[in-house]
Amino acid sequence: MSIEEGYLYHIKDDFFNKVNDKYLMQNKENDKYRPNFYALKDVKNPDIYWMIPISSQIEKFQRIIDYKIKKYGKCNTIIIGNVAGNQCAFLIQNAFPVIEKYIDHIHIIENNPIKIHNELEKKLKSNLMSIIALNNRGIKLTFTDITYIKKLMEEELNNK
Repeated sequence: MSIEEGYLYHIKDDFFNKVNDKYLMQNKENDKYRPNFYALKDVKNPDIYWMIPISSQIEKFQRIIDYKIKKYGKCNTIIIGNVAGNQCAFLIQNAFPVIEKYIDHIHIIENNPIKIHNELEKKLKSNLMSIIALNNRGIKLTFTDITYIKKLMEEELNNK
């Protein structure tokens, strides 16, 4: 499968079973793939993709954004954006790295893959890179242990 930046994908259960991180969002609900994940290539390793979960719970996440802006002056861990005509919350705070073997399929609506608008894509990429850089300096803004998960994915790539 060819994985392209800017599209939405679904992750295989095998990934969640391997990583076993209680902070990863559940993969399925009522036999439907959930959530969708926005894919970005890792800057240093093109065989690793960063997946940002998407939620339709706009009101819930807007309250969190408002709280963070009031408390910290900004919020770069959640972004509200448009996906196929619907407002969604992109949860950078729940992002994680993955390799291609764990990506199940691209998300489609009416047989069309869903692509994120370029302006939103730039903002997501910028915020994710900022969060990763802060994590590398010991400032943890994600719920998941992205350092551990990335190490697992790199080990798997090295053992091919």
